Formats: sequence, structure tokens, C-alpha cells
Amino acid sequence: MRDYLEAGKIMTLNVEREVPFGYFLSNGTEDVLLPNSEIQGEIELNQTVEVFLYHDKLGRMTATMKLPVLKEGVYEWCKVVGVNEEFGAFVDIGISKDLLISADDLPIYDDIWPVEGDLLYVTLKTDRNGRLYGKLATENIIQDLVKEAPRTILNQDIKGRIYRLLKVGSFLLTEEGYRCFIHESEREKEPRLGELVTARVIDVKEDGTLNGSLFPRKQEKMLDDSEKLLQYLIQRSGKMPYWDKSAPEEIQYRFEMSKAAFKRALGKLMKEGKVYQEEGWTYIKE
Repeated sequence: MRDYLEAGKIMTLNVEREVPFGYFLSNGTEDVLLPNSEIQGEIELNQTVEVFLYHDKLGRMTATMKLPVLKEGVYEWCKVVGVNEEFGAFVDIGISKDLLISADDLPIYDDIWPVEGDLLYVTLKTDRNGRLYGKLATENIIQDLVKEAPRTILNQDIKGRIYRLLKVGSFLLTEEGYRCFIHESEREKEPRLGELVTARVIDVKEDGTLNGSLFPRKQEKMLDDSEKLLQYLIQRSGKMPYWDKSAPEEIQYRFEMSKAAFKRALGKLMKEGKVYQEEGWTYIKE
């Protein structure tokens, strides 16, 4: 019994006949077009070729010799190449037609949807009409990739892709296979699904999974805050009506930082000899 032609499958078919726009391939009972644009190398009549079957933009079954990077049941990281607010996100799977990840499978809020260049870990599926779509990996699938992280990674920086978003936090997976959870209290804003982020490891759990933070270390934060104050001073001709005894509310309102962070940043600038204080004001040293 011959396999029937089915979208989403890689099949070996016979080159039946040539037409101006390509070749018709056959399994002995059904034909499918292999367009010229989908041919790799040279082919001849009566030879067999390995092709991937899918529906083109007009809904017609089509063959391509460009095989996708994934197939049903096989997951891969695929690059997002487009986003449509109504339909969802499209990923490149190595063929001329991009694969749709339905909006129903993406976060409720589109500001944390993936953008072009992000990567999603997906597999290929077909609906009852034979149309292809992408399915995001579940936690059980991700678990097969997870490796136990060493204790020595504590307080180190790691890079990983966000693969799951929950109200309480975000999950990322590193290239090494380390799984890390970012609690909502350890970030300024929620990262996008598929975004590449850098996190600091704040805990290595007994099972080898990690907890991380997207906040910078105090030294890095101090550097950012001091630069922020310096730029503000430059914009105000070298002076500002704030100093280390200013009210916390004023500092929070103007600079969006705590009084302690303000004093650390200001102290750094004073230690470097860049600013001085006088009667409630801070000045840039000439």
C-alpha cells in the first residue's frame, strides 16, 4: 500500500513528467507539483527525489526539495521573521513558506510577543485540513534539554532564551541547557517570549536548576546612576538643586531612584572629583 500525499511529510517520489514551470512528482496514484523555484541541483525523469510537502499561498499541495529544519514531533529553535497582530508570529523553518505560531498560543498581551530575530522552540503540526502550523514546546519537552548546573555558576552571568511566561515570572534556557527562573520581583519589566536575555544567577537549587535576576549588580547600577546624574547636570549648565540631603520623594520623582542609590552615585562622582555640593545644590567642577 502506497503512502498518500500529505502536507507536512518528507516523502520520496518519482519524477513523472516535466512542464514549463516545474515537474510533476508521483507516488503511483497521486501527483504533486515541484516548481522550478523549489528544485535543488538537477533532476531527470523517472528518478526519485526526496521532497517536503506543504500547501502554497493558494492552498495547493506543493513539493520542495528544500527540507525544513523540523518535522512533526521534532523541535528546533526557529527565528521569528514576522508578526501579525491578528494571526500571530511567523518563523523561518528553512523553506519558502514561513510557519505560523497562532496568536492563541502566544501571551495575552502583545507587548511581550516575540519580535523579528527572537527564537522560539517549536515543532510542526498539521490541522484537519492539512495546513501547517507551529506548536510551542511545553515544559515537558523543554525538560528533555535541561542539564544540571554546577554550584560554581552562582553569581555568574548567563545568557538564555525566554521560553515560558507566567504571572509570577519568566523561564529561560541557556545554550548549555541550564534552566533558570526569573521571579517577577527580579526584573524591571517582563521580557518577551523568545527574547535573548542576560541574567545573574542568584541561586543554584539542589536539582541543578537556577534562580536569576535581571537587575544589575550594585557596582554596575552605581555606574549607571552616576552617569545619569552627570548627564542631568550637563543638561542644566552644570548645576542642580539636589544634594545628599534632598528629600527621598524629590529624588524618586526626578531621577526614579532611591535616596540610598542617589547618595551612592553622588558620592562616586564626588570621590572622582567631578562634582561638589554647596548650600543644597550640586555643581560640576570646572
